Amino acid sequence: MKVEPLTCAIGAELIGANLGDASRDDSLFAEIKALLLKHKVLFLRDQDITRAEHVAFARRFGELETHPVLGSDPDNPGLVQIYKSPDAPVDRYENAWHSDGTWREKPSMGCVLRCVECPPVGGDTMWANMVLAYENLPAHIKTQIASLRARHSIEASFGAVMPLEKRLALKAQFPDAEHPVVRTHPETGEKALFVNGFTTHFTNFHTPANVRFGQDAVPGAADLLRYLITQAYIPEYQVRWRWKPNTVAIWDNRVTQHYAVMDYPPCHRKMERAGIMGDTPF
Repeated sequence: MKVEPLTCAIGAELIGANLGDASRDDSLFAEIKALLLKHKVLFLRDQDITRAEHVAFARRFGELETHPVLGSDPDNPGLVQIYKSPDAPVDRYENAWHSDGTWREKPSMGCVLRCVECPPVGGDTMWANMVLAYENLPAHIKTQIASLRARHSIEASFGAVMPLEKRLALKAQFPDAEHPVVRTHPETGEKALFVNGFTTHFTNFHTPANVRFGQDAVPGAADLLRYLITQAYIPEYQVRWRWKPNTVAIWDNRVTQHYAVMDYPPCHRKMERAGIMGDTPF
């Protein structure tokens, strides 16, 4: 297996590896996992694997999760089908910088995404290294956010387009989760900025150290959150990947964000994703 780093910040392509083999080979899987922790997102071309092999490989990282809004393959539970077509309405959930499932109490650990069909041009996906984003923050910002916590909401994202009753039912099933603004990776110990498109507000900003008057909390907290969320937008932290059928991306959701670019004309774009259950951020 050959490893080709794609940028100085994040991402590597693995050449000569097959994920079907890795689903059955302990040593090959261990090597891929170690590379994932190092590069944070891995890419493999020409992965002509079955759905069962896709699921089996992803499950080696942990149990797979289902999605309350997106459909999945009935024969392979946990394999979510993200299918776009000229007839399907355009949504705006993928083309925002985000980490998967941070609206859960235990957000996704990672993901294995395979391209089934894609536009001839367009429809790339980008990833950002949120460890680097945290490391490069000014010292006074690091001090200010060290103990901050924030809410993440499925109601304010996927639920926003739903009728009121359905939206409230979704929120009852998945109440807003609260996570630290700076997360520690449970395996590497790295610290990462952990706010994204699902984050709505800080929950413990209103303290004497931050607020002079009651209304001062609103612009102060909102401006700081907006600043932190925009750190993912910096190109020096990013990698951009062009899809082809049978290409697979594997990413560590704990320390990355991603953005699916919707720049393609009406056409089919079919992706299949196995999301891996994570743990409680700390």
